[in-house]
Amino acid sequence: MKVLVIQQKMIGDVLVSTVIAQNLKRQFPNAQVDYLIEPFTQAVVENNPYIDNIILFDKTENIFSYALKIRKIQYDVVIDAYDKLSSGIITFFSGAKKRISYKRTKWLDYVFYNLDVPNIDKPRLGAGNGIESRLNLLNSLFENKNPQLRPKLYLTESELQKGKQILLDNKVDFSKKIYMISILGSSADKSYPDAYMAEILDFIVKKTDATLLFNFMPKQLNDVLKIYNLCLTETKKHINLEANGKSIREFLAVTHYCNAVLGNEGGAINMAKALEKPTFTIFSTWINKLSWNSFEDGKHTVHIHLKDVKPELYGNKTAKQMKNKSLELYIQFTPELIFPSLEKYLNEN
Repeated sequence: MKVLVIQQKMIGDVLVSTVIAQNLKRQFPNAQVDYLIEPFTQAVVENNPYIDNIILFDKTENIFSYALKIRKIQYDVVIDAYDKLSSGIITFFSGAKKRISYKRTKWLDYVFYNLDVPNIDKPRLGAGNGIESRLNLLNSLFENKNPQLRPKLYLTESELQKGKQILLDNKVDFSKKIYMISILGSSADKSYPDAYMAEILDFIVKKTDATLLFNFMPKQLNDVLKIYNLCLTETKKHINLEANGKSIREFLAVTHYCNAVLGNEGGAINMAKALEKPTFTIFSTWINKLSWNSFEDGKHTVHIHLKDVKPELYGNKTAKQMKNKSLELYIQFTPELIFPSLEKYLNEN
């Protein structure tokens, strides 16, 4: 049996969707399971033993000619976890007998897919809607009674040695706690305000005397420096802007040696969970926490949302319904609301 799983982007989503391949291989160990993704996400699926072939989506190519190339592989099953127009076209033209995605919401879905699964309103296994909805896609193929829930990352020994060397080269003190900070979200409405984040960093250093590393891309340096410059002088002494690696794989290898990852919800947090590192997540004011609060245990994996501490600001509306007020709500999400949970977390991690 040949199976194609599609999750073109983003990094966190591509990582999370590997649970589909993981559970497929457990049920059908002899199946060929391929994974179609965009090139910039490849780092989070490298060395994954449950994926036979990584197929890189070429955005520059005509979607129909690209889909016909996929058709030549002759897949028996296509599972579209991305559920967008481009992936729908690829799924339809694949010629697969089973074309699976989420419950139909658009008229084109009735053309692209012939099997669907209901959407999950509330997670039942403690893994969050983001993971559980993807696992639900397998229900059209088999009954997955005891699913493996946690996505995993696979680092080589040489990569781990490289990560350690990066920390040593940048004079990181291993005798102190090392925290990786998810300093920015993927957009302004997913990023905790600069001044508030600086206060969070001041609090962490005051309570722990830890070394803080930042997760960011080179093009984000100016935005990161804005936060850095708002920190107290003592906090700045504990921030190392260089020891985060120059690629995603190096970032992962460095994170392996961190005590925890804290900050904005997003790819860095998802990667940390896949490395089984403790995480403290500050959710965007408009994101549905149930989608991504996977593996919360109140001790090593903690998530905080404005709606948790000030539900009256939302009334009967969902977080997503408040998206147009996300920045206004962020102003209400003051560090003082986070400090009690954060202090308890730091004492444990």
